[in-house]
Amino acid sequence: MSRPEDGARLNEWFVPSFGPLRFRVAMGLLFLPYTGMVLAFTVIGSMLAETVHWDRVAAIVVIYFLALGVAAHALDAVGSRGTKPWGSVFSRRQLWGVAAGSLVLAYAMGIYYMLRDAPMLGWIAAAEGFFLLAYNLEWYRGRFHTDGWFALSWGGLPVLAGHVLQTNTLSWAALLVATAAALLALVEIKASRPYKTLRRRAATEPPSETERICQRQFESILKAVSLGVIVLGAGLAAWRWAG
Repeated sequence: MSRPEDGARLNEWFVPSFGPLRFRVAMGLLFLPYTGMVLAFTVIGSMLAETVHWDRVAAIVVIYFLALGVAAHALDAVGSRGTKPWGSVFSRRQLWGVAAGSLVLAYAMGIYYMLRDAPMLGWIAAAEGFFLLAYNLEWYRGRFHTDGWFALSWGGLPVLAGHVLQTNTLSWAALLVATAAALLALVEIKASRPYKTLRRRAATEPPSETERICQRQFESILKAVSLGVIVLGAGLAAWRWAG
C-alpha cells in the first residue's frame, strides 16, 4: 500500500510541474541539477589539461551521465530503505533494467578510451563502479552510504576522471581541484539530508514556521551550489574553447 510520503519529491524544485506522471518521475530520478554538478566536475578536470581533446570531454560527460545520472539514481531508487520518495511508478525490474543498460553503455565507452588513450582511467572506473553499487544499494549495512564517500565518489573522482582521460596522468593541480570538488559535493549532501527530512515530514504533517524557513534555506543552498558549479564548468569550457 502506498504511504503518504511516497512520491513526496514530485514537488521538488527540479521536477517539471507538467507532463504525465511517469515523465515527471523520470525527470526527478535524474536529479538533473545534481547530475549536472557532477558532469561539470568532469569538465573542470578536463580543462586542467594543457591540451584539451574535446571528443574526450564529450565522452566523459556522456559516461558520467549514463553511470550517475541514470544508473546510480535508478539503483538508489531500488536500494532505498523505508520510504520510497518517488513512489512505485517504476518497478524494481524496470529500474534494474535501466541501470544495467546504462552501465553497459558507460563502461563500453570508458573501455574504448582506456584502450585508446588513457589506461590509467581504469583505476578510476573500477573505484567509481564499486562506489556506484556500494553507495546506492547500501552494501555492507550502508557503510559506504555516507557523506564522505559521496563527496569522494561524486565530487573528487569525477574531476580526476576528466583530467586523466585528457592526459593519462595525475597532477598536483588536479588533486587540489578534486579536493575542492569533494568539499563542494560535501556541502551539497550535508544540505540535502536535512532538506529531505523536512520535506518528508511536511508531507505527513503541517510544518512549523521554523521548519519552513529551514527548508527554504537548505533549498537555496542546494540551488546555489549545484548551479554555481555548473556555471563554473561551462565558463571554464568556454574560456578554453575560445583560447
